[in-house]
Amino acid sequence: MLNELDERIVRALAEDARRSYADIGQMVGLSAPAVKRRVDRLRATGVITGFTVRVDPAALGWSTEGLVEVYCRGNTSPETIRRGLERYPEVVSASTVTGEADAVVQVFAADMRHFEQVLERIAGEPFVERTKSVLVLSPLLRRFSGGSGLPSTV
Repeated sequence: MLNELDERIVRALAEDARRSYADIGQMVGLSAPAVKRRVDRLRATGVITGFTVRVDPAALGWSTEGLVEVYCRGNTSPETIRRGLERYPEVVSASTVTGEADAVVQVFAADMRHFEQVLERIAGEPFVERTKSVLVLSPLLRRFSGGSGLPSTV
């Protein structure tokens, strides 16, 4: 469990992972070396698992977004699903879920044809029994920042 100060540091890094320790220190009331020590501890304990760059899918020409429900054959493990989906660059997130579907997958594609091709490839995976998809018309609210797993309101 993070204390309030650690949460503020993680939030600052989630907003901009290139932010300096001095800048973060000014935001949270610590010296740059104190922030670095806390970040090092958060990394060592696995709270911070890495730093990444966020790319707008539209900048790659991928403006079509869809959600795909994946229904698996037999007893398919989450690891098998993950391994099967991780090689598709169009898949930006995938989660196992409750309900009838085994997983929900978020896909970005250049256009409808590209989305259809990705959907066909996913449906062709050996562990997939069937899929059901919907296209996103307008994203209304996205609160997660930088893959931190923390809502931006924290």
